[in-house]
Amino acid sequence: MTIKTLDISPVGRVEGDLDIRVDIDNGYVVNAWTQAELFRGFEVILRGKDPQAGLIATPRICGICGGSHLTCASWALDTAWQTEVPRNAILARNLGQLVETIQSIPRYFYGLFAIDLTHKNYSSSNFYEEATRRFAAFTGKHYELGITISAKPLEIYALLGGQWPHSSYMVPGGVMCAPTLTDITRAWSILEYFRTNWLEPVWLGCSLERYEEIKTYDDLMAWIDESPNHRDSDLGFYWRMGFDIGLDKYGVGVGKYMTWGYLPHEDKYQHPTIDGRNAAVIMKSGVFDSFNHTHTLMDHTFTLESTAHSWYDEGGMDIHPFDRITRPTQNNTKDFNNAYSWSTAVLHKDYGRLEVGALARQLIAGGTHGESWQHYDGFILDVFKQMGGASTHLRQLARVHEIVKLYRQAEHCLREFRLNDSWYIQPEEKDGKGWGATAAARGSLCHWLEIEGGKIKNYQVIAPTTWNVGPRDGQGIRGPIEEALIGTPIRDLSDPVEVGHVARSFDSCMVCTVHAHDSKTGQELARFRTA
Repeated sequence: MTIKTLDISPVGRVEGDLDIRVDIDNGYVVNAWTQAELFRGFEVILRGKDPQAGLIATPRICGICGGSHLTCASWALDTAWQTEVPRNAILARNLGQLVETIQSIPRYFYGLFAIDLTHKNYSSSNFYEEATRRFAAFTGKHYELGITISAKPLEIYALLGGQWPHSSYMVPGGVMCAPTLTDITRAWSILEYFRTNWLEPVWLGCSLERYEEIKTYDDLMAWIDESPNHRDSDLGFYWRMGFDIGLDKYGVGVGKYMTWGYLPHEDKYQHPTIDGRNAAVIMKSGVFDSFNHTHTLMDHTFTLESTAHSWYDEGGMDIHPFDRITRPTQNNTKDFNNAYSWSTAVLHKDYGRLEVGALARQLIAGGTHGESWQHYDGFILDVFKQMGGASTHLRQLARVHEIVKLYRQAEHCLREFRLNDSWYIQPEEKDGKGWGATAAARGSLCHWLEIEGGKIKNYQVIAPTTWNVGPRDGQGIRGPIEEALIGTPIRDLSDPVEVGHVARSFDSCMVCTVHAHDSKTGQELARFRTA
């Protein structure tokens, strides 16, 4: 057996902080290591600061999902201070997060994932010429439209927060805005523009109502065959091409999935508590174990972090975030038998390593656990079963499938505002512990906060990519992306685009210039500009 090792640095198209090492044998990945290369240190920065500093600092953790961080920071303070949050404020917070996630879907698909469909590996595919016409970076007809249209929902965010990104309009006790009827009318028109100029004619090739009739895998395939508009929509085209080039054959992962749930109901979470959250979110929380076909609720107390293979001087033990104090090491030399990443390994105390993201959310949406009124959608779970499990291809379908239901929830928020009611109730500051969680576009996000003496004693953030890109845990078990890379076919060792497919199916949002290096010689094997 001859093992070829590739160090790919960096991987991604937005942020340059993910490297991947893979061992390849006979054209397939047999081992993998994901390395987070950038230490941000927000947990260290916030220590000792005013409790509301998280509202300003944490939205800057990410330039694409700052609203999700702001949501978590607000709810963490609400639960710590035992505030009352008005109905309008819950709707306004939800709307901000919804439109931020809606914009992320076309931006992600066209700008980060679909351009790989124009790779030379697929030049023999019958879909290749059309994929190039649609999805080629900068020049693709639908690439340009998708990237441009993605900005429209953010105009609604700006109506609430004054700007995007890095707004801080969500605060403990409510929101610092009071939209007028003109604002709400304008928001409706923006949603309509997004639907009539891209979502229905380009992405779906049908009305939202027709797409919502799809409940099973067989329904999807019948929908594709029903009309040329469906078949040749970007969704229909991608789904057919993905099978043709084999995206359904690899990228399985750990087989266990988690979401915190999100979108607190405006009438059920006005007195937020940590314990009461599961029963008050519209999109329910949960863990799906595909090996036993079980759905269970997720609780924050089940969460553990391991630094056994991370660059932290914390003993390497599995520890709950409330009990963790971030201590970065001064020595961040890569040692693949020991520490090799700034990310921790996050795990569930009973289920171990879990995948988070759109696929996880949709698999859990298909469970009958939780409250009877909470959202249920069995479509992706049925596709998962019919396809024999997860894959790079299915992760894309799960991500883009969400956009219609998120659009409907945005409509719900606009419809339910009562403009003359309150938007903010001033809280009483106090010491205590708080926790805020949500589902950002690329997965489960949460903030843990402890206040003592009127200052932040401890602040911990576990972001979606921490779950997915984390290194091996204390038992040596691979993280979700590391595991998903196992079995990936590599056609060309000098240009391993398939590794990028798997990483990007998790929306590992990295850098715009991708290099491939030979780990032994250091020779650069390929370089291509993608954005």
